[in-house]
Formats: sequence, C-alpha cells, structure tokens
Amino acid sequence: MLVALALSLGPALALGIGRFAYALLLPAMREDLALSFAAAGALNTANAAGYLIGALGSVSWARRYGMRGVLLGGCVLTLFGLGLCGLTGNYSLLLLLRFVAGLSGAMVFSIGGMLVAQLASGHPQRAGLLLGVYYSGIGFGVVVAALLVPVLLDTGPHGWQLAWLGLTAAGALATALIWRPSGTIHSADAHHAATPHMPIRQLTHALRASLLGYFLFGVGYIGYMTFNIALLKERGATQLQVTAFFSLLGLAVCVSSRLWARLLDRFRDGKPMAVLNALVGIAALLPLCSSAMTIALMSGVLFGACFVSAVASTTAIVRHNLTPAQWPFGIALFTSIFALGQIVGPALTGWLSDSGGLEKGLLFSGCILLLGAAVATRQRALDVG
Repeated sequence: MLVALALSLGPALALGIGRFAYALLLPAMREDLALSFAAAGALNTANAAGYLIGALGSVSWARRYGMRGVLLGGCVLTLFGLGLCGLTGNYSLLLLLRFVAGLSGAMVFSIGGMLVAQLASGHPQRAGLLLGVYYSGIGFGVVVAALLVPVLLDTGPHGWQLAWLGLTAAGALATALIWRPSGTIHSADAHHAATPHMPIRQLTHALRASLLGYFLFGVGYIGYMTFNIALLKERGATQLQVTAFFSLLGLAVCVSSRLWARLLDRFRDGKPMAVLNALVGIAALLPLCSSAMTIALMSGVLFGACFVSAVASTTAIVRHNLTPAQWPFGIALFTSIFALGQIVGPALTGWLSDSGGLEKGLLFSGCILLLGAAVATRQRALDVG
C-alpha cells in the first residue's frame, strides 16, 4: 500500500499539478495575455497533444530505458515544462511548454499505471483498491494546487507566473518522494511485456466499445476541468469560494478509490466505465440547473468522486481481460485514445464558449459524457489471452 501511495504522487504531479491546476490559472492568464476562450483552451489542447505522443512512445521508451527510468525521467521533464511557464509570457512558447508537460505527464502516468498493475497482480484481493489509490493521487495534486495557486495569484498582476513556479516546487518534492519506492517493484521484462500476443487489430476491435467510450470521456471531462473555474469567476465567485470548490473536488478524488474499488473488481465488462461516465456527465450538467454556489460545490464533489475512477476503469478492463504480457500495450492503447479526446475537448469547448457562453460549452461536455456512457455499455468481457 505504501508503494502505491508513493507512486500516486506521479499522477499528482503529471495531472493534478501539471494539467488540472491550469484551470485555476486560466482566468488570470486570459486577462494578462488577452486570450480568448479558444486560445486559452488551446493551451490544454497542446498539453493533450503532447500527452498523445508520450502515450504512444512510453512502451518503446520503457523497452530501452526501463520502466523506472521513463517514470523518473518523465517527472523531471514535467518539472522543466512547468517551471519555464513561470518565466515567460510568450503565447507560442507557452504552447510548446504545455506540450512538453503533456508528453512527460503521459510518461509518468502510463508507466506508473503499469507498475501499479503489476503490484496489484500480486495482491488480487486488493487490486481495485491499489489501482484506486494510485489514480486518487490526482486529487492530492488538485488539493495542493487549490491551496497554493490562489495565494500566489494575489502577489501581483503577473502572479500567475509565480504560481507556476510554486507548482514546480511542489512537483519537485513529489518527485523526490517517488524516487526510492519506484525501484522496489520488480517490473516485467519490458521487451516481452510490450508485445501483445493477440494481433493488434484484433485486440483493438475487441475493445472498441470501451475505447470509443473512453475517447468521448476524454472529450467531455477535460472541457469541464479546463473552464469550471472560469465559469465560477464569471458568475461572481469569491477567491475563497473558488478555493473551496477546487479543494472539495480534489478531496473527493482522494476518497474515490474506496468508493468504487468493489465495482472495479467485480465487473470485467464496460459497466464500471458506463456508470462512472454517466455520473461525471451529470456532474458537468448540474451547474446549468442553477448558478447557486451550493449546486457548483455539489457538481465539483460528484465530479471529483467519479472522474478518476472512470480512468481507473480502463486499467481494470485491461487487468481483467488481457494477459500480463498484454497489459503495457492495453494501457498505452487506452491512454492514447484518451489523449485524442483531450486534444479535441478543450479547443472545441473553448470555441463553443466564445460563440455561446461557458454554459454552452458545459452543455456540450455533459452530453458527450452521457453518450460515452451509453457506448461503454456495449463492451463485453473478453476471453483472457
């Protein structure tokens, strides 16, 4: 359990800090750099594009450098991308740096997921919990960002740059804590683990419903996570309310592993993904029902309690339905399709928000998530191997 907790700091850095903290920075960056919602969304699209490249390359890099080498190298490269964001106001350079942080974040997230899947294979009775603990690290990163960023934003007109540097310092601490525990898992030989026994086309076809459902999840959830703070600010939320919203969302992520562990352990098909997709979609649509802060907080808590477990459901599908030798390929496949969704999501949601307001963008996100839930119900369990 302690090793899983240590490895969970990888998602805290790669996603909680490296990606989702941007929602807190977006309003200040939009004002200081005079960005449209589409341009602001493009910064997360660049991050997702880098994430796609990292997801596609992680397995081959693990063959060459070892899983631990790729994991730790990804952590260091993420710190580089985050730190330089605090030293420039050039939009083109920010796009490049967000791309770099996305690429390295995928290295950290996917390789860490493979290591935890191997750890879970030795403890099948606690496998769902171990996977949930790993993914809940994202929530810890979100909470750190919620507490750190608002304080640094208040330091002046360019406080968002100092906030990036503060996030980099927090990420450096996480990297230091990952360093030793990451060497305690005896990972499978990456040369053999990287090649699935089932032909790639056949494997992809067998998983097509869950892959499409996960793509739609990537399109929908990232729109919410990119623009939720901007919507709160537009509706007049105070800084304390914004901090409370983001902190509660992150705390809900942290406890979500225990909420859904049994669901992830029990079902081998697409039911867990469908349930979680639907709940995340409802959470995204809740703010459209009322502008009351209570509704916004309910939305954040429900979203946080479900969205990371929707990600974990893909690892559960891989672990239940593929052989250990196929796990790295299966995880990389899901990570890649997820990245494609995240490339589409922020830019499209930003464009819709520019043309019809943030509520229109949020409506799109919620509907896409519900569609993803419907598609995921079509995924059937496979014959292992």
